[in-house]
Amino acid sequence: MARQIVGLKENAAMAQPGHSRQPVGFSLRLQLSPESRLGPGKVALLEAIEATGSISAAGRAMTMSYRRAWLLVDDLNRMFREPLVAAAPGGAKGGGAHLTPMGRAVVGHYRALENKAMKAAMLHIDALQEAMAEQASS
Repeated sequence: MARQIVGLKENAAMAQPGHSRQPVGFSLRLQLSPESRLGPGKVALLEAIEATGSISAAGRAMTMSYRRAWLLVDDLNRMFREPLVAAAPGGAKGGGAHLTPMGRAVVGHYRALENKAMKAAMLHIDALQEAMAEQASS
């Protein structure tokens, strides 16, 4: 799931008459080791777990099965020195999950890197958009 980000220059360009640029989709995927990747889907899952307090609810919010969400969390927890998600088993008293301090730090670093990469790329993205052919309206 690519996160939609609109650059600062784009806001000004869209306000000019005759400009009909669409927001640019920008996705950052880091290959931290040959077996370890961190990208927008895993980070969105971490954010959904933090927001919902549940791996199951986070998975549902992202239209994925609990098993898929749990496997991704397991992968993330093994990827770093410390777990990113702490989960309590369910049952009569509920259960739940939350991000650990390391989990919040990983999300923060990823989002900061994503933001800086987008800002650094805007000049080139603008040039690519300017070079695009006009789209025929239907």
